[in-house]
Amino acid sequence: MPQREVVRARGHENVTGEHTSTFEVTSDDWLTPAGDCILAVDADRVPSDFDEAFVEACQDPAATITTTLTATTDEGDTYTETVTGRGHPELSFENERSHVGRTSDYVDDRTVVVGADAAASDFDRGLVDALANGAEVRFDLVVERDAD
Repeated sequence: MPQREVVRARGHENVTGEHTSTFEVTSDDWLTPAGDCILAVDADRVPSDFDEAFVEACQDPAATITTTLTATTDEGDTYTETVTGRGHPELSFENERSHVGRTSDYVDDRTVVVGADAAASDFDRGLVDALANGAEVRFDLVVERDAD
């Protein structure tokens, strides 16, 4: 059975979505122009908040982790981007600040998915524009294991 964690955040005027190997959702309430991987700020949950069973499922290298970022503008327009990657035995979900998806196999305490099939630069530009205009964000993380 798939397990899900949901994070609520918002866009920021400095969102550019230009990073070519990562994407990030942070609990920081600010963003400098240098943060070109950050898609949303002011997240209401961080990796260290996630359920232990979810974390354990993500540590299975055969697990599929799907992240979906949904942005809703003040006008009611909705944009969605789904990125799929996999689990890794070293995923710790201990970070108290940021969720980072990576196209590589690099893991640190912020990493929530490796081998992602997209980075910030691959996100739909309409979605990135909505985020730059401060859209409300729902960031879903779903993990499925072969045995589920």
